[in-house]
Amino acid sequence: MSDAANDREPLRLLPMDAAWLNLESPQNPLTITVLMRVSGLTLSELRAFIQRYWLPWERFRMRPVQRSCGWCWEWDRKFDLANHLFQVPEAMDEVRLQQWVSARLNQPLRQDRPRWGFWLVPNAERGTALLFRIHHCYGDGMSLLDVFDSICTRSPGEHPQSYGNKERYTARRWPKVMQACREAFSAGLQGGKVPRGEGTVGPGPASASTDDIPEHQAGGFEKSLMTSLRAINEMTGMVTEPEDTPSHLKRPLLGRRHCRWSGPVPVRSFLTLARRSGCSINDVLLSCVAAAMRDAMGVSGSALKQSVVHAAVPVDIRRALPEALRPVRHMPGNYFGTIFVPMPVDGGFALERLWRIKHETRRLKRSWQPLMGWGLSGLASLLPASLRQPISDLFFRKASAVVSNVPGTREPRYLAGHQITEQMFWVPQAGEIGLGVSIVSYAGNVQFGVVADEAIVPDPDRFLARCVRELDELGDALL
Repeated sequence: MSDAANDREPLRLLPMDAAWLNLESPQNPLTITVLMRVSGLTLSELRAFIQRYWLPWERFRMRPVQRSCGWCWEWDRKFDLANHLFQVPEAMDEVRLQQWVSARLNQPLRQDRPRWGFWLVPNAERGTALLFRIHHCYGDGMSLLDVFDSICTRSPGEHPQSYGNKERYTARRWPKVMQACREAFSAGLQGGKVPRGEGTVGPGPASASTDDIPEHQAGGFEKSLMTSLRAINEMTGMVTEPEDTPSHLKRPLLGRRHCRWSGPVPVRSFLTLARRSGCSINDVLLSCVAAAMRDAMGVSGSALKQSVVHAAVPVDIRRALPEALRPVRHMPGNYFGTIFVPMPVDGGFALERLWRIKHETRRLKRSWQPLMGWGLSGLASLLPASLRQPISDLFFRKASAVVSNVPGTREPRYLAGHQITEQMFWVPQAGEIGLGVSIVSYAGNVQFGVVADEAIVPDPDRFLARCVRELDELGDALL
């Protein structure tokens, strides 16, 4: 296909990417925010790094625009890196840096240019700080981590071996993606299998009744029927899951969010507790968040024992997708589903909270809830605005917080020859969710981050301290 043809043909966003544009409001910019410590990095080095290694991804030279056919990627014909790269000369101690990052986090990104930006703070306490913000429609945390892993090297003198990607390939996959979704949905309703063909997700012919099925294939039909019944059961469970109990975590939002981050905690502390308790590191992390949410609810006594509180936890579904729907390697995009984990806020002891978290996460990760959530978010982006709201409410009224755990590299990475000593991120919260908790592992350490509406968590430092203190309580309980 010629460049001229590509210029005329709209590069449509996939439904799961467009969903984040439809959910956004001026008071709640749905951006991913990343903070890194890169001591010694200069503005000229960062500029050269972005030009050489970041901009080869064509998506980052484009902006999302809404047309009659939906959301499309449009080239920024007047692209200028000066609109996306800024230096902040102000000297900042840790408190001032937290205030400054919070202020940036509340600001929407410009809509007349690609929605991302870098801010370099060379005079920050404890070393140069690099803030990066990007709209969620460009990709989820895992895909952006993949981008940075490919351009941030393992040694200061090394150069990235592979980077960049063309956007046209993803655009041409649109018909295949939609066809695969339609056939999968149709097969689920019929209790049959998806026809084999280009862009399809199943191996055999669909069947509408047992009359046409040979006796030796009856077992296959019964399996398909059970699959359909399970899908109905899973969907019913999502719809009928009770909404969270009213608490401080569900108060009306003010639209002003502030963020904080903890100091690094050695990952071996979590690993030791996980081994002793027979749980995963993720279970330990979630139980720490559950303890902090329990304290932040403002509920006590019998009301606390009857409380229902969920955390919306993103789950990477790339490996679970049919081949036609899997993303291209190093191509940004949104490929995660959501599970709603009941948080054991009524549990009075650290060990009880941990084991209950283990039980719930195992059950939910074996369910189809992540795939269904991913599909529903894409479906909602294709509907008129009046019909999107009920689907949005299905998700966002059933959780009081978003908790995201992103595993970084075990070894330190280098950006433009300078070591990244710390990295932290914050995820956006759509709908009326006012609390987001981020957990990052990097170079042998774990850090907690929190972003919260001022009405929900007035003191985020206290919330973070409670997360870390739960780790000590678990250690005492497992001695």
